[in-house]
Amino acid sequence: MLYPRAIPLLIFLALAAITALSVFSIESNARARERAQMREYAQGVAAALDRSGSGFTSYLRAGAALFASVEEVSPETFDSFVRALKLNTEYSGAEGIGWIPVLEARDLPAFLARTRASQPAYPDIFPAPTSATGRVAPVAMFAPATALNRRALGYDMYSDAARAAAMAEAELTLRPAASGRIVLVQETSGTAPAFAIYMPVFRMDRPAADPTARRLAGFVYTPFRAREFLDSAIDRQGEMRFGVRLYDGENGTGHLLVAHTAGGAAEARVTQQVTIADRKLMLVVESASIAVLSPLSMVTLIFGLALASLLMLLARLLTQQAFEDQARLAFFEEQHSIRNSLTRELNHRVKNTLANVLSILSLTRRRASGLDDFADSLEGRIRALSATHDLLTVTDWGTTPIRAVIEAELQHFRSVLDDAILLDGPELELAPNDALSFGLAVHELATNAAKYGALSAPGGKVTIRWQRGEDPSAETEWAEVEWQETGGPPVASERRRGFGTELIEKVVAHELRTPVTLDFAPAGVRCVLRVPVRRPADFRIREKEADRRVTKP
Repeated sequence: MLYPRAIPLLIFLALAAITALSVFSIESNARARERAQMREYAQGVAAALDRSGSGFTSYLRAGAALFASVEEVSPETFDSFVRALKLNTEYSGAEGIGWIPVLEARDLPAFLARTRASQPAYPDIFPAPTSATGRVAPVAMFAPATALNRRALGYDMYSDAARAAAMAEAELTLRPAASGRIVLVQETSGTAPAFAIYMPVFRMDRPAADPTARRLAGFVYTPFRAREFLDSAIDRQGEMRFGVRLYDGENGTGHLLVAHTAGGAAEARVTQQVTIADRKLMLVVESASIAVLSPLSMVTLIFGLALASLLMLLARLLTQQAFEDQARLAFFEEQHSIRNSLTRELNHRVKNTLANVLSILSLTRRRASGLDDFADSLEGRIRALSATHDLLTVTDWGTTPIRAVIEAELQHFRSVLDDAILLDGPELELAPNDALSFGLAVHELATNAAKYGALSAPGGKVTIRWQRGEDPSAETEWAEVEWQETGGPPVASERRRGFGTELIEKVVAHELRTPVTLDFAPAGVRCVLRVPVRRPADFRIREKEADRRVTKP
């Protein structure tokens, strides 16, 4: 069976495509699994952030309830509240809890006097109020009371727009409110992003049934460093495998609070909204792009390409073997056909040769005057056939030049009478069978000329001329050969018809399929023969050529 030569390549491409699809599927599943893990991780971090924010919001609500029940928040009351909370800021990102009274600017001197009575190191209000009217919200107390946290005492919260906006929202909603991006007063570098949660504290100056009797006494607040706040939530999720960013509201560079990069260009991103004290924060979890495939994809790719290459090689060997087998079969069939054709051709040539020999033998026997004459005539004619056969053998039974046929038959005479024989004509090629018949005719004419004609006497000459002729209606060509004897003995008008005449007029004319003109003029014998000039394709051995006609005498 024959296979197209492209089959090995098609097998390789098909398996390579299947491998590519498998790798793509594995990678898609890996990406989907990674995105699911990122969503789970983002939800875990968001939940941890929410727990931290909600925990301190609860503390602020408790502090607001306690401070609303007393006329004045004293350091003792504040310290008792903080001790009761048992604050642990190490794992929450919060700096602590503070108390901010809301005062009129005109009440600041009395506030400072009362505060410094219990806290002698309490600083002046900063930044200094620009007007004698309006409200001021200085940090009065902060716990834990570390050296760094004491830097926030005396800071006027209303001096910063972000803080003032959060405090106004908390006062309006009566709930904890988170600020936007700020920088803590106690921050030494002054650049680390932070935010704060404010819880308003109201007191009733009149009966509680009158809602308009509420008076804003101040705020309980907690500041958060954004990095520590996020790190505490990440630590609760274990090892950080992804990049994490926390934005204040919108996902943009100007709103970035803190970022932990993924170690490269982000390939996938998952967002999760977090609400801290009514403030919308945006949590973004990223995974770094990985240049290499996953281990399973690499194994699948290597195995698929190796299998595709192996099958392509096997298919290539099979197809190559199939083509080689087919070529051998075609070669054997061709050799068998050639052998059959050669056998038929040899059989045909042997039959023709034997038929010619039988004809020559029969005619020679009838015309011979004795045994010696019979033997001499038969030997000469057999030698003529042999000479032409030798010439055809040299040309591998292909086309033979007409001049070579004539020279082979006249070789004996030209060696003795070279000047008496003249050859003139163009280069023409004869088919093998035509050359045999034509050679036999030349031999008979030469033998007759040597016995009775121009070659039998001194001064006699034989001129052999040939030229190309053509029949347009039959689309055939021939060589018209003229044998002309001159200078020999006069030709007798009364003569006995010999074997040579019958051989030329009957056998040769029949083999050449053209009439022969034989004129015994007194001045010398003249013979005109038409020898076909056939194309090689007309007599080439063919694979299915029918048995050729056997010439009979």
